Amino acid sequence: MADLAAPLWLQNFIRQAGIRRAIVVHGNVQDIALSPASGEYAPVPEILLQALDGMQFDQVVRWDRANGMQRLAEAEQAKLAADAAGMTDEPAAGDVYDMGTTAAPVAPQAPDPADFFRIVQHRLRNPGRERTAFFIDWPQYLFGNANSLSEAERQWLLLLNSAVTMPVETGNDSLTRPSSLVVLLCPRHGSIPPIFLQNNPSVADIVVPAPGRKEREEFLRRTIKRWSLNDSPAPNTPAFNDFVDALDGLALRDLQQMMKMSRQTGTELLKPEALSNLYRFGDQKSPWEDLNHAKLRTLVPTIGNRVIGQDEAVQKINQVIIRAFTGLSGLQHSKKQRMPKGVLFFVGPTGVGKTELAKSLAAFLFGDEDACIRFDMSEFNHEHSDQRLVGAPPGYVGYEEGGQLTNAVKRRPFSVLLFDEIEKAHPRILDKFLQILEDGRLTDGKGDTVSFAESVIVFTSNIGAADVVFDDDAESVRKAFLEKVRDHFVNVMKRPELLNRIGDNIVPFNFITGTDFLATIAKTKLAPLRKRLQEKYGIRDLVFADEDAALAAIAAESSPGMGGRGLLNELVKYLIDPLAEFLFEYGDDPGFVRDKTVRVRQRAGSARFLFDLES
Repeated sequence: MADLAAPLWLQNFIRQAGIRRAIVVHGNVQDIALSPASGEYAPVPEILLQALDGMQFDQVVRWDRANGMQRLAEAEQAKLAADAAGMTDEPAAGDVYDMGTTAAPVAPQAPDPADFFRIVQHRLRNPGRERTAFFIDWPQYLFGNANSLSEAERQWLLLLNSAVTMPVETGNDSLTRPSSLVVLLCPRHGSIPPIFLQNNPSVADIVVPAPGRKEREEFLRRTIKRWSLNDSPAPNTPAFNDFVDALDGLALRDLQQMMKMSRQTGTELLKPEALSNLYRFGDQKSPWEDLNHAKLRTLVPTIGNRVIGQDEAVQKINQVIIRAFTGLSGLQHSKKQRMPKGVLFFVGPTGVGKTELAKSLAAFLFGDEDACIRFDMSEFNHEHSDQRLVGAPPGYVGYEEGGQLTNAVKRRPFSVLLFDEIEKAHPRILDKFLQILEDGRLTDGKGDTVSFAESVIVFTSNIGAADVVFDDDAESVRKAFLEKVRDHFVNVMKRPELLNRIGDNIVPFNFITGTDFLATIAKTKLAPLRKRLQEKYGIRDLVFADEDAALAAIAAESSPGMGGRGLLNELVKYLIDPLAEFLFEYGDDPGFVRDKTVRVRQRAGSARFLFDLES
């Protein structure tokens, strides 16, 4: 025996094996763990079998539906089958237990579960005989939906249940050794029909937890010399601790596979962070690694040029990203924390740039506006809408498809997740966000855990937009929106805990006031208009006699309370629609406008325009 302390779950398993008739072991059972018996890493099923071997069982039998009984000689298998069938004669030499068949097999046949469960029933219901531990692997492939079991499945369950409900022996010669036992090993607790577990004192339920930081650190200590890494970190150094933290959420089997990957990536050695990204996401390089002081110093002017009139919001974004970059909140490239890189809550009137700011942040961080993944939360206002986000549970329609949110993060872990109009979501949806903001992870309907550690989360809301009075005083507007948000989450939605997770990252947006701001916003929309005219019609340019005056006139038609969205409506009404009618006149001969300039003339004192073509 190696001088190693057994993990708590294994200690509990050994205790329960000494007193129970059945144990269901589930959880992280497809992983590896450090075996106290051998001092080496071994699959969890092997560690459990080693534990049973070390107890006072006369036989430890392993069975699964594919391979039948294992760990027994053929004669012993045949004797078990004969005993269960009520036979007393010893089987003839050379007889082979064939799970219910009498003819000599000509080809391997799938074992019959009914035959095996009769053997289990016979052994557990005859306490005077030898003590046998039956280790059933992959029982999730035995039973289907618990609400629609087949007749055969019901029969298997009846045989198993009648066996394990037999009372344990309490004679003096039996108290010091275990009774015959059934162990069922499966990844999910729900794989076993509930009727077998509920209110059954003969059955113990044991969870094998995912490896924590201590287990990952121990694995690296034992194996670090076998990894092929650039500047391989030594134990008890900051770099080593960062590497342990970077592996958060991975199983020890993942670490084994990563170690193997490090030896197969070619002559170029990897940094620990690059190896982690390569294993998790299929790419060595994280967009977060492109961030540096020089690029971050351009965040405010870059985003500020795109989102007009929201300087405080832009500064708040800058503060959150710098906090992530410096690691003062624990959100750095080593991924010491599992939480998202940043969380922001944008609230304010409609059309003031909340969504646009999220898109511009995605373009700045990840080089692509499409890295902003938007979810319209008004579509998730029903009680069971959470299934659309994380996927339907097993047995329900759409289970195979997964969830919209979890699938999106799997495909694109480096992203800005925009949850638009969050106040319209059903309160049940908000419970999912509590988990994301606290742990940075979410488990989908298929049981896969998705990490949000590489993303920035942005909520937007119009809470208070109908109640807060339009005011030129930005500070009074800011306080009014903050008060409305707090009241909504505390008194209306009854979710103050979500507000606490967001913390000081609530960002009120100002009303857009003054025609100068609106005209500046309108000016930014002319570039895509000119590009479209060039692509579709070959028009060389769109030229105003006085562009500033024209845009100011359009801005004057917009209501300040409607923000930028109201301005865009006016831009369509006074400029784009008339221009479309002008181009429509040349519909029979679109080539007529190619390589020409459209000149825009403003009617005096109005937002009305005329158009001419110039060569």
